[in-house]
Amino acid sequence: MRAIWKGAVSFGLVNVPVRLYSATENHDLSFRQVRASDGSRIRYKRVAQADGEEVAYKDIAKAYETDDGKTVVLTDEDLASLPNRSSKEISVDRFVPADQIDPILYDKAYFLEPDAMGAKAYGLLREALRETDRVAVVTVSVRTRMTMAVLRVMGEAIVLQTLLWPDEVRDAGQLDHLGDVSEPKKAEIDMARMLVESMAGDFEPEGHVDDYKEAVEALVASKIEGGEVTESPDAEDEAESGEVVDLLAALQRSVDRAKKGRGTTAGSDPGQQSEDGGDAHQAEDTDDEADDDADEDGKGGSKAPAKKSTARKSTSRSAAKKTTAKKTTAAKSPSKSTSGRAKKAG
Repeated sequence: MRAIWKGAVSFGLVNVPVRLYSATENHDLSFRQVRASDGSRIRYKRVAQADGEEVAYKDIAKAYETDDGKTVVLTDEDLASLPNRSSKEISVDRFVPADQIDPILYDKAYFLEPDAMGAKAYGLLREALRETDRVAVVTVSVRTRMTMAVLRVMGEAIVLQTLLWPDEVRDAGQLDHLGDVSEPKKAEIDMARMLVESMAGDFEPEGHVDDYKEAVEALVASKIEGGEVTESPDAEDEAESGEVVDLLAALQRSVDRAKKGRGTTAGSDPGQQSEDGGDAHQAEDTDDEADDDADEDGKGGSKAPAKKSTARKSTSRSAAKKTTAKKTTAAKSPSKSTSGRAKKAG
């Protein structure tokens, strides 16, 4: 795992050098939106609501909208002037009984790992929390924002768990029908207690599985085996723009273009054309991931043009070969592409 933060826990006169790691990861299924007719990816653009014009990432600013609908744009200078307590210190405010914190307040969990020099102090803090059955209420800056958190013991590790601010928990009194709940009769309570006792047991999270996720993966696998795979037309468009990440697919397209330049179309070899489509689809998936990362960072990829350059060199070399050599290459190409597609399906 990669540490996302490095600092120290301080309680009293004791300092514990630590590193912070995310303790959880998201395994939610991710579906892509495509056009149903051909599987073409749906792209989203940042556009201004006023005139529909696309806005470059560098021209996007943060703004705060008030309750009455007024928008206040905040510059980088404005944000830099705000109070910032981005200290690399986790300061313990107090030690409180664990049962005094309602679980609804718990938010994101992180593992704390000691630096080599802080292992002894780490062990001292861990055992003090364990023996007293208390948690340490702390303040910490995670990803530039100061937040409230607790330190608690989980097995052999100390977990830092951020807490929601009290005003982030909604008031249950706002629910409409709590007042309609009637008081149950004693006989009903006794019967319910018997049912609870008959179903009592220990919590074993390993016994719970995400059956929906497993069913989706099984469904996708069966469709792949049955040949129900849509080859998106997006890959050819992206090849024209030079945004090709898969080198093998780029070389294959270069060969096809060389054929067209000599008056020999890719369609003259049906097997070659079909297999090229499979490679193009694989390239599109890889390129889409690069595009998504670029959208998040606000930066375009820099590797794609270099690969396009490689593809051009391969084109000129392919054009220099004799006709007999080209026919031999074309005859071998389907078996290679079929192997590549089998690996992808696996």
